[in-house]
Amino acid sequence: QVQVVESGGGLVQAGGSLRLSCAVSGRTLYTYIMAWFRQAPGKEREFVAAIGRRGVNTYYTDSVKGRFTISRDNAKNTVFLQMNSLKPEDTAVYYCAADDGPPLRPSARDRYDYWGQGTQVTVSS
Repeated sequence: QVQVVESGGGLVQAGGSLRLSCAVSGRTLYTYIMAWFRQAPGKEREFVAAIGRRGVNTYYTDSVKGRFTISRDNAKNTVFLQMNSLKPEDTAVYYCAADDGPPLRPSARDRYDYWGQGTQVTVSS
């Protein structure tokens, strides 16, 4: 059984940084396309970033380009999201997601089969 567990959320001031981690167990991480999504109160869950199996191809939503970096360490079965220059509008619950299908539509929420429980990120102004 695949388990996805996020960590690293917290409270930070605007302009600060946080690093989220996502540990995957059950199968080797290389099996999966990995992504981060986020959901703010009263809003739909939205795509943030995704990364291919080898870590070469990365994808970002426009609002985080240049500020966030997704990476993966397949040997440690862990995916990371480095978030810099945080803004109050980045406040949300951040979810890690995994999918073992072909590398298509990496930003599509419905392609991901495995989800973590989420970690809260709060950015104060």
